[in-house]
Amino acid sequence: MKKSIKIIMMLLLTFSFVIGVSLPAAASTTINEKLGVPILVLGANLSDAQKEEARKLLNVKKDETVEEFEITGEDAAKYINGNPDARMFSSAKIVRQEEGTGLVINIVTPEKITQVSSEMYANALLTAGVENATVDVASPVKVTGHSALTGIYKAYDVQGVELDKDRMELANEELGVATNLAEKEGLSQEKVSELLTEIKKAIAEQNPATEEEVQKIVEDQLSKLNISLSEADRQMLIDLFNKMRDLNIDFGKVKNQLEDLTGTIKDKADELGLDAGFWEKVANFFSELFESISNLFK
Repeated sequence: MKKSIKIIMMLLLTFSFVIGVSLPAAASTTINEKLGVPILVLGANLSDAQKEEARKLLNVKKDETVEEFEITGEDAAKYINGNPDARMFSSAKIVRQEEGTGLVINIVTPEKITQVSSEMYANALLTAGVENATVDVASPVKVTGHSALTGIYKAYDVQGVELDKDRMELANEELGVATNLAEKEGLSQEKVSELLTEIKKAIAEQNPATEEEVQKIVEDQLSKLNISLSEADRQMLIDLFNKMRDLNIDFGKVKNQLEDLTGTIKDKADELGLDAGFWEKVANFFSELFESISNLFK
């Protein structure tokens, strides 16, 4: 009897844990008349059923005031000089926030967005000039996640907020560099995001005037974070940030948001490194749980 009670308690605990981490936050019904209603952008290549699933994932209710648009390959060509025939699946909900709020990115389906982390999105969007917003990204199918940037740019465009096209294209290139580096052996998404953020903070502080100064900043941050890259990858980083220098992107303007991003990255890295055996313990817990349930029914 006691064993049965223990199993039931474990089931209740497990159920509450799963519910706690999987349910999206409740959507706000308050309309910001100054900044506009939330914008929902859906990948045009999703089926009708998948679009409905994306709405549910992004917690968009039928009675909620939300502007809805689709993103296509033609949008990719318009905003980031991309392929007009590209198939678009990633979807996003964008809620603009008051000045000083910061940029918050939530990946609702991390198991479906395979290459891009929330910090990578945040870094790229700051490069593009997107600030003070809450962005939820989701996909009902497995995708790399790159097309979500195009959807976010379109959301700003339809609300009358003009973003610089060169910066949008560069942000897309940055995302490509980030995902490329994160595929290298020994480099995590968190480490890559930390590297890009630290380089931007150094650029904001030092205001490099030449490519040589950009190169020194990149090499200093690689050394500081103990990251070893091939010559080709180092040059890829230098070329990327030299383009940012040419565009006169003022990272000092978003220094606070870069600091917030640094804190988020470090918190996540610390959380992942707290206990190397954490996931093994979780696996053992569920293994023992299901064995107990099996024995109970036997």
